[in-house]
Amino acid sequence: MALIVQKFGGTSVANTEKILGAARKAIREVKAGNQVVMVVSAMGKQTDALISLANEITDRPNTREMDMLLSTGEQVTIALMAIALESLGHKAVSFTGAQIGIHTDKTYRKARIRSISTDRMENALKEGRIVIAAGFQGVDDDLNITTLGRGGSDTTAVALAAALKADRCDIYTDVDGVYTTDPRIVPEARRLERISYDEMLELASMGAGVMHSRSIEFAKKYNVLVHVRSSFSDGVGTLIGPQPERESAPACGLALAKDETRLTVVGVKDQPGVAMRLFSKIADAKIAIDMIAQSSSAEGRTDVSFTLQSEDAVKAREVVDSFVKEEGDGALGYDFDNNVAKISLVGLGMTKQTGVAQKMFHAISEAGVNIHMIATSDIKISALVGRDDAVNALRAVHEAFALHCEPTPEELEVESASACETPETAPFASGVSPKLLNQLAGMEDVVVEGIDLDSDQARVTLYSLPDRRGLAAEVFDRVADGRVIVDMIVQSVGRDNQANITFTIPRNELEAVSAIANEVCEKYKSEGCRAEIDAKVSKLSLRGSGLRSHTGLAYRMFRSLSASNVNVSVISLSERSVGVLVDEAHGQAGLNSLKAEFSEESL
Repeated sequence: MALIVQKFGGTSVANTEKILGAARKAIREVKAGNQVVMVVSAMGKQTDALISLANEITDRPNTREMDMLLSTGEQVTIALMAIALESLGHKAVSFTGAQIGIHTDKTYRKARIRSISTDRMENALKEGRIVIAAGFQGVDDDLNITTLGRGGSDTTAVALAAALKADRCDIYTDVDGVYTTDPRIVPEARRLERISYDEMLELASMGAGVMHSRSIEFAKKYNVLVHVRSSFSDGVGTLIGPQPERESAPACGLALAKDETRLTVVGVKDQPGVAMRLFSKIADAKIAIDMIAQSSSAEGRTDVSFTLQSEDAVKAREVVDSFVKEEGDGALGYDFDNNVAKISLVGLGMTKQTGVAQKMFHAISEAGVNIHMIATSDIKISALVGRDDAVNALRAVHEAFALHCEPTPEELEVESASACETPETAPFASGVSPKLLNQLAGMEDVVVEGIDLDSDQARVTLYSLPDRRGLAAEVFDRVADGRVIVDMIVQSVGRDNQANITFTIPRNELEAVSAIANEVCEKYKSEGCRAEIDAKVSKLSLRGSGLRSHTGLAYRMFRSLSASNVNVSVISLSERSVGVLVDEAHGQAGLNSLKAEFSEESL
């Protein structure tokens, strides 16, 4: 007998007819001899309707009362689902987040799960009942109702699957799987048979709407097999698990985040502790930042740019304004842009191939789009563009990487169809740390999988390049011709029609790349271009899951390094890794500092 968790989103339970359809899917699993836990969202647009009601009264409603209000949407659905199941002849019981034992922290509207009590669910399952759990909600230590934020029902479902050690978690939605990009924007987008946790985590956090990134954090942390399926058909769907669909491909998909805001703090002193003070304020405000671009300093000053969801823009501007005033430096200031969007290319294969960034930048340039900012991680390249240009850029990159093409049998290391048709054959606990399997306290706490020091890096910075379309493509065309694998790439936001590009390479490639950098600067000598080469740098990295969404992590990293008098010159941030560049002489001290800071969270 297998235990299956099924999650049904708002469109899947939008009316009583669809609720009955979802109930029949649960009954089908019971008739196959399985136990079933259902997690349901509010019906249709009910959550949006409740938010609108509150906004009719005030544009700044109390967050505790908003959680009290929003939690009622799921309570309606669980009761109707239980009634539907009983009407079809099956015993069922509905539970709110509090009744089911989902305990969270005290952060209203974006609460994180601390622990889950499984006794009540397990007793109901033993009685032969289908358990129906309200998604999106929990309760804090003071019994206040909390909600988990955007995509909270996904998070609830995968967290319950982890706590119950379920055989799999089926996510029923209005699409039939995970696609290479949004098929509403790119009609030729292809459904993936399978995608790895790391790839899905990056795509979800970068704007792909099928799954929420926090649910994938749980899936990876506890090795929960997640099967994304259509509520309205019996298609194969997409399996999210440890393996990618094909390791040979440089990319598996693209995500577009339209509602982005870019903030740039200008003239930051390039010294230990400054970044720490900035990101401590951002962490205190519970703002999740996305791209960070801090390029190498010029004359002891640097600019720090970062992006965030536009819904947090007002709060973030208040935080940055406070930071600028407190630093008391006349050279310090900030600017922002609310009219930007982010395109992110993701794939495990890009770590082993040259020219991936170059191909992406070329496609964007040939679409007539200028790149405002670049930030990379080991399996992700993100480019910030004007919001009006984003769709054209997305389509161009999708075409350039032939993401619409089906993989050949030779490219598939594992037969993906069988993996999707019988996901229950994979063991739940495969490869998971025993420490995590038995740890149901602090379930959503960050876990650091590794802390690394790479002393084989060299940094190349090109200052005062013309900020125009095709700039990044031109630079990395030359690098790709040399068959050099580039690691970190940061293009700062242009000022006075000029931009800086910093990238790192293996130290043994420095001579060839230095020549390329000098050639580029010779071409733009009249505009003041100059190249700076540093062969004595080291890269410090944290690896894990949910490193971006845990808002205090960047602050802790900078605080730890600052305390050891280690200065950070370049920053790269993603859901699965945070990388910083430091002087080689400070690399070991920085490594020791990070190991001490994150020892409790490390596996």
